[in-house]
Amino acid sequence: MVRLPLTPADVERGRRLGAVLRRARGDRTMLSVALDAGVSPETLRKIEAGRVATPAFSTVAAIAAVLGLSLDAVWADIDAHGRERVAREQLAS
Repeated sequence: MVRLPLTPADVERGRRLGAVLRRARGDRTMLSVALDAGVSPETLRKIEAGRVATPAFSTVAAIAAVLGLSLDAVWADIDAHGRERVAREQLAS
């Protein structure tokens, strides 16, 4: 299977996802959240840093569940930022 190159929008969405998860984690350690979600701390660190722009759905779902986030809420936050960016770009052109 050939993986298509990430678009700038994919990369930005990955950064927003990382920010949402980082905020939701709050004072909990990365280690405890990662272990509770069944992912490696390194994977969580990379996602929170935006270095994994398109993590597996099951990974995001597991982390969101541990953090008490619904996937709908996560997507709404990420998508809201995307809509704002698109609106700004359209106004600028």
